[in-house]
Amino acid sequence: MTERNLFSSERSSHLSGTLAAPSNSAQPQPLREAVEMAMRRYFEHLDGSQTTDLYAMVMAEVEAPLLACVMEHTDGNQTRAADVLGLNRGTLRKKLKLYGLIESDAP
Repeated sequence: MTERNLFSSERSSHLSGTLAAPSNSAQPQPLREAVEMAMRRYFEHLDGSQTTDLYAMVMAEVEAPLLACVMEHTDGNQTRAADVLGLNRGTLRKKLKLYGLIESDAP
């Protein structure tokens, strides 16, 4: 078994039964596949250069459009958006402010 296949097997068994890879689902996972392809392209473009704070960069790149789309989907209703996201409403408001998706309450 190649190193890549071994990693894929380990990853699959590790994620089995989680939200990311439900054990009873053989459905394609386009979001997961898109992230994987984007990360592979990112590493190819690094062309051997080093990177730091990759986790924070990826989370910021993904979180802002996720929040914006959920807010649009819920017609701006923060309570419903928090429910959809599985977040506390206060946490959602903090993140919305962080990304400039709502105005700050400060005068």
